[in-house]
Amino acid sequence: MFRPGGLTLALALVAGVTAAGSAAAGDTKTVSYRGYQVTVPSSWPVVDLAADPTACVRLDQPAVYLGRSTAQADCPAHLVGRSSGLILEPLTTAQSSSDGLLRRTITDAGVLATAYYAPGAEQAASDVLATGRVVTKTPSAKLTQQAAVTPSIVATGNFAGDGFDACEAPPQSTMDAWRTKYQGVGIYISGSTRACAQPNLTPDWVAANAAKGWQFLLIDVGLQAPCASYKNLMSSRPATSFIQGKNAATNAVAAAQALGFTQRSAIYSDLEPYDSNAACKAAVLSYLSGWTQELNARGYLGGAYVNGTRGGADLVSGYTSTAYTRPDNIWFAQWNGKPGTISVPDAYWSNHQRVHQYANVTETNGGVSMNIDKNYLNLTAPPAPVSSFSVSGGVAVATLRWTKPTNITVMLRNAVGSTPPPLTTSGTAVYNGAASIFTQAGLSNSASYAYRVWTKDAKGKIGPGVDVRLVGSKATIGASTASIMYTGAVTMSTAVTKLDGSKLAGAPVVLYAKAKNASKWATVGSFTSDANGVVTTSQKPAVSTYYMWGYNGAAGVLGTRSAAALVQVHPALSAYLAPAAIRLGGSTLLYGYLNPAHAGTTAYLQRRSGTSWVAVTTGKLTTNGKYAFSIKPTARGTYTYRVVWLADADHQGTQTASKVLAVS
Repeated sequence: MFRPGGLTLALALVAGVTAAGSAAAGDTKTVSYRGYQVTVPSSWPVVDLAADPTACVRLDQPAVYLGRSTAQADCPAHLVGRSSGLILEPLTTAQSSSDGLLRRTITDAGVLATAYYAPGAEQAASDVLATGRVVTKTPSAKLTQQAAVTPSIVATGNFAGDGFDACEAPPQSTMDAWRTKYQGVGIYISGSTRACAQPNLTPDWVAANAAKGWQFLLIDVGLQAPCASYKNLMSSRPATSFIQGKNAATNAVAAAQALGFTQRSAIYSDLEPYDSNAACKAAVLSYLSGWTQELNARGYLGGAYVNGTRGGADLVSGYTSTAYTRPDNIWFAQWNGKPGTISVPDAYWSNHQRVHQYANVTETNGGVSMNIDKNYLNLTAPPAPVSSFSVSGGVAVATLRWTKPTNITVMLRNAVGSTPPPLTTSGTAVYNGAASIFTQAGLSNSASYAYRVWTKDAKGKIGPGVDVRLVGSKATIGASTASIMYTGAVTMSTAVTKLDGSKLAGAPVVLYAKAKNASKWATVGSFTSDANGVVTTSQKPAVSTYYMWGYNGAAGVLGTRSAAALVQVHPALSAYLAPAAIRLGGSTLLYGYLNPAHAGTTAYLQRRSGTSWVAVTTGKLTTNGKYAFSIKPTARGTYTYRVVWLADADHQGTQTASKVLAVS
């Protein structure tokens, strides 16, 4: 890491570029471009692209590149690695920083400054940019923001034929000149070890060439095998390299989408040759497992570019291993000069999943020469996803609908919660077949579910997953009292909410009831919840009754049932003692009525003895529910009586108030 200090500068003008070095230390120099000055290590050469328009902007070597060229760059076809350096170019479009590229927009000078850096050297790159200052204001004529792109291009589609890859995406004139011979082109879209700048690689370039029939191979040059001779290496711990592969895939998808490449596109992780061993192989296969799984979860295909006799051998040996997720597509670098002939078993990656890089040449087409790697492609794209995927919830059931392409089957899986299963091997299988509607029963009450459906063609290729979420709901139950007297009222209440916390306002809510001794529920009534999802209603049950609230679901919402609450009903039991005072030897009558009558059931007369009640006698209720007991005490004193009726299947037991008899 270099730290610029105070320097005595001697200036010299070379090709319109001011470069000044330190007369004392000689370790830094100041480079000026369009009125913007920045201090860099003196060892960095300065390349003026206006004077040398075919110079290759190589990010694997330290340098300062000035300007922007639209000429065909003289780059080796296959460069990998990253050093530290600087690119200063006219500011036309605002661009953000990315992995290995730190950008600054200098509007006062109309300059875009990009510091590229080796892994771990981001701070040093930031220090270089921190030395920049505007000495002459030359603002850009018009600064535009990069327009948002709607991804729509599939890379690669259905294609068997010739292609090439070059370190830098060629200018349009080269693409047009070479179109007479080639249809496929490999482009380096992302990765911290990508070694060539990509001034031509824009969404407009992609769209224009797609319209002209070009097929694309998308390449990410990121972490290399832990036993490779590069600086930017993946972890030797498989668990860590797996996560690194997933992270690389996330970044690669973002880069692909920014260029306009949609789901069903394959992205290839560029792994350069390495001398393998068991530990290195495990790390590489884990990295590619994470890479492929994450790409698949996002609707893309995971590809791997490998040397045929090195990394390729590891992939072939691990093809049938259940410990790893193998790449969907394979790109073998085997320079045997025989297009399509590679040392891979015929049964491996046999479903139009191969790219063969078979030669490195300098070739001329349409008068334009370029150093390239020649490839033969044999690829088909997976099927398109379903459309109009929706879910409607009921009580413990979900009805799912979709529109699928013709001659396609679907695979439907789900997971409890809000996150759908990312892969066709995760979550729970729900349906496989050719239908466009399916109803799943047996769902849990008050649970949410996330679904993903994939398409599958006749050759077994799987299209991107499409998701819907079924939010669970919950209904509470409340009763103003747990026990009422016959003919009395109880207030039943509920609050219905979705499990995501939102209230179900204005929702239809049903109250169900069943007698305590019944087996079937009956509908009491349907109500509409208020703004807070609350419903209350007054009920007068004739017998002891269980109540339960229900919300039957809607589009995207699973129905629910509340717990059951028992409201006990006890009969009204009156008691009269006449007379309440008698002389010894006399008698009195304790009588009353049970409502409802319960004719023929038993009433129990009890007398208090100390702190307990003791049985005196029993009697049967008449047809109108009357009981009557004649009481004739055998000693003087004060006596306390009550009458008890025991519970039956319909009603709670009850008792009268205490009655006091005085005997003199």
